[in-house]
Amino acid sequence: MTDQHALTGRRLTTPRAAAVAGLLFGVLFATVIVLARTSLPQAGDGTLVVLADSARRLTLAAVLMPFAGIAFLWFLGVVRDRLGDLEDRFFASVMLGSGLLFLAMAFTAMALAAGIVAVASGTLDPTERVVAGFAHRVMLQVSSVYALRMAAVFMISSGTIWLRTGLMPRWLVVGTYLLALVLLFVVSFNLWVTLLFPAWVCLISVMILLTTLRHRPDPRG
Repeated sequence: MTDQHALTGRRLTTPRAAAVAGLLFGVLFATVIVLARTSLPQAGDGTLVVLADSARRLTLAAVLMPFAGIAFLWFLGVVRDRLGDLEDRFFASVMLGSGLLFLAMAFTAMALAAGIVAVASGTLDPTERVVAGFAHRVMLQVSSVYALRMAAVFMISSGTIWLRTGLMPRWLVVGTYLLALVLLFVVSFNLWVTLLFPAWVCLISVMILLTTLRHRPDPRG
């Protein structure tokens, strides 16, 4: 028995501290969005002027984004760990794929923002203005249209799994569906619409954290 235990090793368990990963992601990602949007207004002619004055905020957003991505990966791990043996392969694959696509698009959008900062750091000729404006528009499309659609798919697949397994309250599942429909069908560059997803992640993390603390094992066995 001892030899068998030595060969198989110990089963890894998710640390309870991982439940705060969603909260960390929500705070960091919301900060990144606010910094990027306030530094990159949608006005066409005034964009490059604001860029020169807001380079520090955009640089800070670019620095924070990788840490927000790491926290989101931890959040994905926590959500999947809670499913355990109840995990459905189909919906779990959709949830994981949409989450990773959302993260990849968020990284791409911030990489474009960092590129705009590099281009707009000096005196711009007309060609550079066109290139920076194009990168700005692409960044808005990636972050506010495509990334949010993947976030909506992530929310719908997560809500469906919770509805079938009963791991989350029904009111939270219904709220998840409603918010996902807003992100899926409302095409808007509005800042508040973009902040719906990190706010939802924070709410889910709070629910997971409360459940984890409520079912903490007795140290006396």
